[in-house]
Amino acid sequence: MHGKATLALLSAAAIGQVAAEGAPETSGNPPNVVYKATVDKAWFPGAVLPGPLKASISAKAPSDGEGVKFNVHFENLPEEGGPFTYHLHRKAVPADGNCTEASTHLDPYGAGAEIKCDRSAPETCEVGDLSGKYGAIESSPYHASYHDLYAATKEGDEAFFGDLSFVLHYANSTRLACANFVKEEVAPHPTDCHPGNTPVPTGTPTPTGPPGSDPTGPPDSDPTAPVPPPEAGAAQMSVLSIPAMLLGAAAVAFGL
Repeated sequence: MHGKATLALLSAAAIGQVAAEGAPETSGNPPNVVYKATVDKAWFPGAVLPGPLKASISAKAPSDGEGVKFNVHFENLPEEGGPFTYHLHRKAVPADGNCTEASTHLDPYGAGAEIKCDRSAPETCEVGDLSGKYGAIESSPYHASYHDLYAATKEGDEAFFGDLSFVLHYANSTRLACANFVKEEVAPHPTDCHPGNTPVPTGTPTPTGPPGSDPTGPPDSDPTAPVPPPEAGAAQMSVLSIPAMLLGAAAVAFGL
């Protein structure tokens, strides 16, 4: 019993120490993986909207794997109730779309939601408080891009959110809409056709000769083509037969 209590105290102290120092910057995030969450309707039943609510957050690590680059877009937000905030949350949204089931903000280092996020020191904010670190939504449509050093797309990291959700809030924290992040197709790898490999054709060649011709037989003769010289044996035979023919003609002439 005392051992469990001691472990709990040590864990709380460790979390408090991390919170005091701020969230660590993440590294090793895969640059060829994209996570995206998309909203196509409001969840809050009392929402008064100028049109269909559209919201999306796309996240991808830069080439060096340090932190995560976010692209956010919101459209047709309510004309009243802002400025609107949005956060990464600790749980995924269930199949029925109930945004309350997404739990609280992603906060693995215990920064706490009670203290307002200081934009000049984002490491001291909750990891999931994106609007606190980079600005609330005060216009519609709204678009923003930024590089957050404390969220992670590397599975197993404390700040990983790829299997979690984000929630869009009214200024009074009422949950307006939510969506789960989905892992999109990984960037394609090089094909297996490397230099030096010759592709093998798989189709059947189509005959190109005139209609009725046999593409597998000998080609038609060309009357303008030069006549090839006789073979050596045939030329020798013709030369030797000339004297014999002359002798035969002489014999006939003299009655031999």
